[in-house]
Amino acid sequence: MMTLTYTQHSCTINEHRIEVPLDHSRPTGPDNPSIGIFAREIVRSGGESLPHLVFLQGGPGGASPRQSDFRDGWIGRALEHYRVVLLDQRGTGQSTHMDWQYLSSFASDAERAHYLSFFRQDQIVRDAEALRKEITGGAPWTSLGQSFGGFITLSYLSLAPEGLAASLITGGLPGLVPIDDIYRQTYAATAVRNRAYLDRYPWDERTIREIAAHLRDTEEFLPTGERLSTERFRMIGIGLGLDTRFDMLHYLVECPWVSVRGQRRLSENFLHQVASEVAMVPMYGVLQESIYAGATPDLAGTRTRWAADRLAEEIPGFAKDADPLNEDEPYFLTGEHMMRTIFDEDPTLRHLAGTANELAEKSDWNPVYLPDVLASNTVPVAAAVYYDDMFVPRELSLDTASVVPGVRTWVTNEYQHDGVRASGGKVFDHLHAMLND
Repeated sequence: MMTLTYTQHSCTINEHRIEVPLDHSRPTGPDNPSIGIFAREIVRSGGESLPHLVFLQGGPGGASPRQSDFRDGWIGRALEHYRVVLLDQRGTGQSTHMDWQYLSSFASDAERAHYLSFFRQDQIVRDAEALRKEITGGAPWTSLGQSFGGFITLSYLSLAPEGLAASLITGGLPGLVPIDDIYRQTYAATAVRNRAYLDRYPWDERTIREIAAHLRDTEEFLPTGERLSTERFRMIGIGLGLDTRFDMLHYLVECPWVSVRGQRRLSENFLHQVASEVAMVPMYGVLQESIYAGATPDLAGTRTRWAADRLAEEIPGFAKDADPLNEDEPYFLTGEHMMRTIFDEDPTLRHLAGTANELAEKSDWNPVYLPDVLASNTVPVAAAVYYDDMFVPRELSLDTASVVPGVRTWVTNEYQHDGVRASGGKVFDHLHAMLND
């Protein structure tokens, strides 16, 4: 391991780098190269003897937090009790960053898909274990998993529970069910959040419908050069599930129009804002459904088959070809739902359309959760379950908690999916107190 140490706002920062195999189940070699893993450890002044907490970021494809002063927010609260380790999961940040430039070196979509199949929960757990043994000298650490980080936590409890002293989960206790069941629930939860938004801003419904109808018939282009489709515009609904972005959607749609020679067009400012809302990290788009594939031994052999795209027609308000101006039917913004057409439209994903399709048809996944192991869990877990969570449905989280001993849940409607960040440390404090109660 290589470590670089410096001081930042009175905290000691240790930047750790290690090399690990792409596939931890096999020795390194030409067909199993090494990749780099990076983590930033923060130690407050006087906190050198504290135990370690590793943060598992949401995603997939999300790098660990970068902030000027780590004494702020939830990290500041955590530093009162722990040395905080911010892990860049493989493919993110400084951990062999994954994008099209990197993946273009592979000769085919099949090769790219095979490579990316090693960027799921199970391999991230093995990376964390390799890092833990170097940083803590073998002592178990506490984990904090946000969203997808909670999925990694459940995989950790399945594959290497000996590495965990305790776990905190915020909006990330996954269901142990087929992907279609998950997406039916996320669509239903997204409909609830749409209705909550329109209850607060009822006059926005007409604007949203008119924008969607306009995009069917008129070519409007984002600053990145591609035409803005109705489906892509509807993806701004991802903000409905976040405390920090819910009301910002109202500001986005409050004045979208300009007149150009008597014709109504979308303004440059509006198009810039939409582009910012719908931009995504390639790993997030490509692996969004793969993290659910064959997740348990009972689900072995199943394929995702573009679940969100297939199921859009089942829940009223989400049909892809619905008439936005038909006010007899609901017309909703979408959330964390990857449509196939997005890979033809988004320039950051366009080159990966074939790779995404390979992953959608892949059936030979390794399980990332082991229910038989989880049934004997002894690691204490405190999990925040957000009542209206549109990304990780409450019902599925509670079902999982009911079959994993040691999991205590806090069901709350005070926060949305980003509660650990939006609360300024209150969610962390509550969960940490649960561990010690």
